[in-house]
Amino acid sequence: MAASTTPPSTPPSTASSTAAFWADAERHLVRYGGAFTREIIDRAEGSFLFTADGRKLLDFTSGQMSAILGHSHPQIVATVQQQVATLDHLFSGMLSRPVVDLARRLADTLPAPLEKALLLTTGAESNEAALRMAKLVTGKHEIVSFARSWHGMTQAAASATYSAGRKGYGPGAPGNFALPVPNTYRPDFTTEEGTLDWQRQLDFGFDLIDAQSTGSLAACLVEPILSSGGIIEPPPGYFAALLEKCRERGMLLILDEAQTGLCRTGTWYAFERDGVVPDILTLSKTLGAGLPLAAVITNAEIEQEAYERGFLFFTTHVADPLVAAVGNTVLDVLTDDKLDERARSLGAFLHAGLTDIAGRHPVVGDVRGRGLLAGLEFVTGPEARGSSSELGARVTRRCLELGLHMNIVQLPGMGGTLRIAPPLTSTEEELSLGLTILDQAISDTSATL
Repeated sequence: MAASTTPPSTPPSTASSTAAFWADAERHLVRYGGAFTREIIDRAEGSFLFTADGRKLLDFTSGQMSAILGHSHPQIVATVQQQVATLDHLFSGMLSRPVVDLARRLADTLPAPLEKALLLTTGAESNEAALRMAKLVTGKHEIVSFARSWHGMTQAAASATYSAGRKGYGPGAPGNFALPVPNTYRPDFTTEEGTLDWQRQLDFGFDLIDAQSTGSLAACLVEPILSSGGIIEPPPGYFAALLEKCRERGMLLILDEAQTGLCRTGTWYAFERDGVVPDILTLSKTLGAGLPLAAVITNAEIEQEAYERGFLFFTTHVADPLVAAVGNTVLDVLTDDKLDERARSLGAFLHAGLTDIAGRHPVVGDVRGRGLLAGLEFVTGPEARGSSSELGARVTRRCLELGLHMNIVQLPGMGGTLRIAPPLTSTEEELSLGLTILDQAISDTSATL
């Protein structure tokens, strides 16, 4: 049968009605994660989004927790324009200067012995590659992750994800185990003083894992701060103890710094606080500042063993020069503008504002996080700490009405936690605006309960 010669329909003009836009969206788009935000985003600049009907929205999520330099940063724009005009994509076995430069520069930001990088596209892909490497090198297949984790939607990454998306898709990869989350606000194992006894919790978790394991524990894949899990930061000392558990069992420690890496928490990497060095580090989101760029970074010994065993991760966009050039520009801006220091100072400003809000609203149970990654959890009352996910959803909607884009984490038994991650280029004035809108949204919503 001959191919149709009928040209595609003419794209709708900018004068097309909002109703027609949403009708087309509902007819032609696959829904991939709940309802779409009912705004047509026309452009973005700095810390703000601009809608087709003229509204200005303050972006407190950095897009998908990625645009750490804000939107349309002039140096990123210039890099994309120059690079796409000279060298954008290559056969996957070819190399270019931006790729080798980025690998070297990433190694320079990290403690020894992390020095070998694989450049990919998304966080799921980087975790997939890290898990594949760990399984090949250890000769084992079992993976341990936090029970509130999010590592991606591809097979191995999704099998290590427990916060959402596990129901209805059939069996995941065999040999995946969930480790209890060390949540200091909602402790399950407690000391005599009522605080979290994380060491006893960790021992208990691995006792269960050891009982279920077939003797094939390959790696532990965890986030230094659980983001989709509700901005939960394990207490100091936890990761050193976790690394020891891994060493006792011949497991590799993989840290997923998709959202915490590259200055977001006030240091270049969140794991720096704990004095541990992972066997494998995965980066994404923040590395491309909104463009699809990810990395797997490991040491020479693991890379050599993987190579000798025939490690294969030959993908369409591995080592692409266009996004690698963007990654180099991201490192330039982070370094030149000292955005790690800026994240610390702005983070303290943001945390103080959120703490002030919490002190005036009994429905705010906890404020937590580090640097410019913050969480604010809603509860039914200051003592009960019961789930208040509906309140969180209402506050999020009211924020949007008032001109602030927020993200709410709603997990069973955890209430609703706002995930706050403004760009590192934000100003105190912009953070103050966001805090003011949030304060009003909580007041407006609480009054309707």
